[in-house]
Amino acid sequence: MTRSGAAGTKPLTSSVFYILLALADQDRHGLGIVEEVDLRTRGEVQLGPGTLYNAVKKMLAAGLIDEPEARPAPEMDDPRRRYYRITPAGRAAVKAEAARLERVVDAARDKNLLSPSRGR
Repeated sequence: MTRSGAAGTKPLTSSVFYILLALADQDRHGLGIVEEVDLRTRGEVQLGPGTLYNAVKKMLAAGLIDEPEARPAPEMDDPRRRYYRITPAGRAAVKAEAARLERVVDAARDKNLLSPSRGR
């Protein structure tokens, strides 16, 4: 898995992008990631367990996420849950991908495929 944005690197898959986006503001367990992605995409992206955990495995190996040692208070936690946190490399990758996607959207606007943004 390579980071997006540098010359010669591949864009992130949509699953990896959405998982990193879900972790950008707080640590989450698997179901929490799925729920955040569902919320942010208004139900358009639904991560199944196989997709989620295959991506998580690759992202852990690539150093884009890790498992924090700190956990929620015991009364708010289930010991079976595994929590994930975005790493600095993961944050750089998701920022680069967001910038790449912004350029894609700008190109679509330039071709009159999308309405102009409010700020333009």
